[in-house]
Amino acid sequence: MRKLDRIDIGILNRLQEDARVTNAELARAVNLSSTPCFNRVKAMEELGLIRQQVTLLAPELLGLNVNVFIHVSLEKQVVDALARFESAIAERPEVMECYLMTGDADYLLRVLVPDIQALERFILDHLTKIPGVANIRSSFALKQVRYKTALPLPPNGLVVG
Repeated sequence: MRKLDRIDIGILNRLQEDARVTNAELARAVNLSSTPCFNRVKAMEELGLIRQQVTLLAPELLGLNVNVFIHVSLEKQVVDALARFESAIAERPEVMECYLMTGDADYLLRVLVPDIQALERFILDHLTKIPGVANIRSSFALKQVRYKTALPLPPNGLVVG
């Protein structure tokens, strides 16, 4: 177990804003010298707090204009059926997120495609062919009101591990 202090939280928040920040810039932002800052980042990576660094792209500029939330119900919610569905979904590049849910549907998917025809192909050629799928309901996102990737961190620290 490790306690993250205010400086660690500052480092994580700054890295969530811009993962390409240099160590020198990061150190200045949290009022540390470069070596202790680097060591803190390395320790948080080793703890698994920092999983990966990615580049976020603008989907609309890449022609990915249709953002759809799909509720999927399975015939039976048994281990084999869940594993089969999750394995099939993991292979689909248009599936941006997939959650096992409580409530009416077993899964909630967020799918990003260029157009309605691509969505139709995904549903008919892939989703309906996964064994055990019983029901599919789609809802289109009209406008993205908020999207963020940064996690909300407590300003004064926390214990992890």
